[in-house]
Amino acid sequence: MKRSELFFSGIQVPVDYAMVVLASLTAFAIRDIPQVVSALPKLYQFSFNTYLDVTFIIAGLMVLVYAIEGLYDIRSTRKFWQEAFKVFSATSLGLVIIIVAIFLKREWFSSRFIILSAWMFAVVYVVFVRYLMQKFQKWLVAKRGIGVHRIALIGTNGRIRRLKSVFKKNPSLGYKVIGVLETGSIKAVKELRLRQGIDEIIVCDPTLTDGEQEKLVDYCAINNIVYKYVPTTLQTARFTMKMFDGGPMIEVEHTPLDGWGKILKRIFDIIASLTLIVLSSPIMLIVALLIKIEDRKGPIVYKNERIGENGVVFYVYKFRYMQWKHCITKENPELKAAIAYEQELIKDLSIRKGPLYKIQNDPRKMRVGAFIERYSLDELPQFFNVLLGTMSLVGPRPHQKREVEKYKEYHRRLLTVKPGVTGMAQVAGRSDLAFEDEYKIDLFYIENWSLLLDIQLCFKTVGVLFRRRKN
Repeated sequence: MKRSELFFSGIQVPVDYAMVVLASLTAFAIRDIPQVVSALPKLYQFSFNTYLDVTFIIAGLMVLVYAIEGLYDIRSTRKFWQEAFKVFSATSLGLVIIIVAIFLKREWFSSRFIILSAWMFAVVYVVFVRYLMQKFQKWLVAKRGIGVHRIALIGTNGRIRRLKSVFKKNPSLGYKVIGVLETGSIKAVKELRLRQGIDEIIVCDPTLTDGEQEKLVDYCAINNIVYKYVPTTLQTARFTMKMFDGGPMIEVEHTPLDGWGKILKRIFDIIASLTLIVLSSPIMLIVALLIKIEDRKGPIVYKNERIGENGVVFYVYKFRYMQWKHCITKENPELKAAIAYEQELIKDLSIRKGPLYKIQNDPRKMRVGAFIERYSLDELPQFFNVLLGTMSLVGPRPHQKREVEKYKEYHRRLLTVKPGVTGMAQVAGRSDLAFEDEYKIDLFYIENWSLLLDIQLCFKTVGVLFRRRKN
């Protein structure tokens, strides 16, 4: 562990304590606001000294709750928004404890305004100061090299190149590749460590034998080196350990989206889709009007045939962003010409590999269509798909029949759950990912689903929508 990481983690404790105290003092300073606004008399009487004594105790309690909730992680590469959410959750937990204590002994304290405002200020102050500290820590890593972790990569495949590229483009992650080894030879690792030092080893070669990996793990443990490896698909699968005939047996679990998981996801989909339909209805009305003004011939909402859960065919609802004469649908009287033109465009302009295509600078789009497609406004009617149950709010994207026909056998695992309006792959790269990468990300989602993950992906999607798509 780097000294800079230990320093920042250590100083975080008194800083959090100070911020909670400051939040309490701020709440005390504005305590008369409810009385000024409503002209009601005060219902509490307590001195500042008494309040301060209580504040010091509560601040210590909050720091303890933060520690229990894992908010003093030593690594400098933790994600800020995840940390902010944990601060909110931990502070809220502390608030609940305080409320319960006051309920049991009301004479301790009686101002609900001060309690709630102190909670709000504590979240804001702690998150803001942590943001500043994390920015400064990452600046030290990227610009001064303080706290950088020296990494050795083992392997010769494409994963190695991707990792090297990511570390090089993002120096604030705190990693520096000091060498790439083709094999897991302990001799080669020792030589590299003597020359440049090693903090972490990442193995990206699944062909290493158990014996080679065991020696590497032992060497890393003895020399205080972090050992990591990029797993195969089978190694990332969920499993349960059981005993059978006196020995262990592993059962691989396909997905948590079964039983109660499926019920919870459906309840979330219904509530979320109804809410989003109401919130987005003004935008949908404007988009519908603009489409009709530009091209009166075709329908406003375009029904596109897709393959859903268990291979069942269904229709995805989308705002039409193409000129009607180029739409691939049975309702189009010029369907044959539209299909021929699309095949020509796929051959000449498609920039994706695998069963999916992506036409660069598609000339078939309307002017308004190019805008709504760029910001995914064309997909707003899919909230009705979610409400009807043919889609989920989060999941793998649904593909066309001709695309599914090009799947390899293992790709069909994508059809074992409902397709989604958004998903982990869309958040990661929207339509710019190679299909194989998209498949791996969606498979990870299927195997590791949780309701919290769905909520996080929904919030992340909002940010992605305002990021301009590549043509």
